[in-house]
Amino acid sequence: MANVIDIAGLPPERIVFSPSPLAELGAALHVLSEPGHHPGLHGWATATASALKPDLADRLCEADFLWRTARSDLLLPAAPGATLAEELDALDRIDDETFVAAAFEIACSPSYTRHTPSPLVDADERARVREMAAARGPRQADFTDRMLEDPDGLRVWLRRLLEDCDQAFFADTWRRTRIQLAADARHKAELLRHKGLAEALASTSAALSLSEDGHSIVVDKLAGGRTTAVGDGITFIPTAFGWPHLVVLHAPGWRPVIQYPVATPELPPPAALELVQRRLEALAHPMRMRLCRTLARGPHTTGELSESYGITPPEVSRHIAVLKKAGLLTTRRRGRYVLHQLDLPSVARLGSDFLESVLR
Repeated sequence: MANVIDIAGLPPERIVFSPSPLAELGAALHVLSEPGHHPGLHGWATATASALKPDLADRLCEADFLWRTARSDLLLPAAPGATLAEELDALDRIDDETFVAAAFEIACSPSYTRHTPSPLVDADERARVREMAAARGPRQADFTDRMLEDPDGLRVWLRRLLEDCDQAFFADTWRRTRIQLAADARHKAELLRHKGLAEALASTSAALSLSEDGHSIVVDKLAGGRTTAVGDGITFIPTAFGWPHLVVLHAPGWRPVIQYPVATPELPPPAALELVQRRLEALAHPMRMRLCRTLARGPHTTGELSESYGITPPEVSRHIAVLKKAGLLTTRRRGRYVLHQLDLPSVARLGSDFLESVLR
């Protein structure tokens, strides 16, 4: 499967490579919430998390579905600014309905590629996001209720949260990474200018390529989707916190954005042959591979997986049982919800190619 971005007739000047403080903050927050995705950043995540004040850590937990499972489109600016404050000002100019709809795109769901109404005006969508938030705990459920009942107040709260993160740890992190990111963006822009888009894409990520007719950018991901960059253009944002993720914003009506990693840390060696064989047999079914992609991004219930992939809950349960027997999943109960998640240390031992495939 792949994401396909139509670029037929798009002039080169509408293809932008640029670092973004807000996107880098979103990537850093994801590392803090899911350090198992990023074994090469374990030291940074541990040191940063241990230095957070309890109040800030609690507030980050309330809002973490904006960056834990699927990166909110709000955190991937199509027109990157020079400073975090500048990008937060642009975020403030988004209308409430658009803002809230993007904030609650919190699951790897096929509905992402279709226009869905804002939960501020649609009762069914409101019920859906409340159910999904409830499965992630009372603090996330409370955050959702506050967003639905008082979006203006919650937006002020969220901006303050991101500003407090900047003061607590991100300003120093950005000072140390922005030069590397700006240099990488300049290098990619030079490749685009002098050697063409195909060369620039190949240098950006092995998962990016130009279609044979030159009319589309193809993103090799387990999740499929299609959008167009014709008219608005497309933005590529480098990140020092990204690997193994390749994050693609391709929601209808939004300018496409691709956030790509600039570094590839080494992973531990793979496990013994017998264990690898047992686990690969569990992953031979294509649906289980797709489920792994979702479960790698965070805990999900059987009901959520059933809705996302259009199969019955008993079918999901059978696939879950096979993956659990192979030692690839962890399960925990939260109230009436049973949440399943991919065991990333076990997956890492299968090798970096597989890990990158499910986390890309």
